[in-house]
Amino acid sequence: MRRKEHGKADAALRTERIHYVGDELAAMAEAHNYYAWVLATCRSRIGRVVLEHGAGIGTFSELLMREAGLDRLLALEPATNLVPLLRERLSAWGARVEVVPSTLEQSAPRLRERGVDTVVSINVLEHITDDREALRTMAELLPAGGRVILFVPAVAWLYGSLDAAFEHCRRYGRRELIGKLEDAGFAIESARFMNLPGVLSWLVVGRLLRRRTLAPSAVRFYDRWVLPVVSRLERLHPPPIGQSLLVIARREATG
Repeated sequence: MRRKEHGKADAALRTERIHYVGDELAAMAEAHNYYAWVLATCRSRIGRVVLEHGAGIGTFSELLMREAGLDRLLALEPATNLVPLLRERLSAWGARVEVVPSTLEQSAPRLRERGVDTVVSINVLEHITDDREALRTMAELLPAGGRVILFVPAVAWLYGSLDAAFEHCRRYGRRELIGKLEDAGFAIESARFMNLPGVLSWLVVGRLLRRRTLAPSAVRFYDRWVLPVVSRLERLHPPPIGQSLLVIARREATG
């Protein structure tokens, strides 16, 4: 399953070897239009030195590296079995990429010296037990005006068998995530739901049928035939609810 990253109270994590044994990343690797849509929605807010929080197998990392304005990517990944795959996938970009085989908490002291101006976290925060601590750590890494871009599962009542199988600690409400970001020292720039039809599909698969995995073929079909239409419609008319929530926030200056 997708790994969890605990707060400072969980000292055991400091020495634990985290191992990813699920199939969530493999299935979502088929979602090319999905990730391209996420990137297009936040592209203008991405800076020059980016920390990708939970890079996994590098699916989103590759898209980031193709961005013209990106100078350097720090790909943070704590799962020991994913790190070699991540390094191999990103090796073509040489010194512009640094794979950081660690948790956010463990690596925070040295990451502060890297000049990070943007933290990107795509479908990762929901796996973290102490998400408030993670957001505070992100704030400490960023200069005043630096940004965090969070993409997370939305709508708490959608939580079902798929979320449990993927080791999601929660699905987020809009006000909940905004409140946690503001408590951590961020000012909200935008917060929008995405993928309205995904609410129904997740409800059926995760609550009614109680499935515990995503078939790559189903992900590929939805991504190829449904998502392009959905993304065009939602660019014109942002939905009042969606399967996912994208929030962009700016680090406020400290007193």
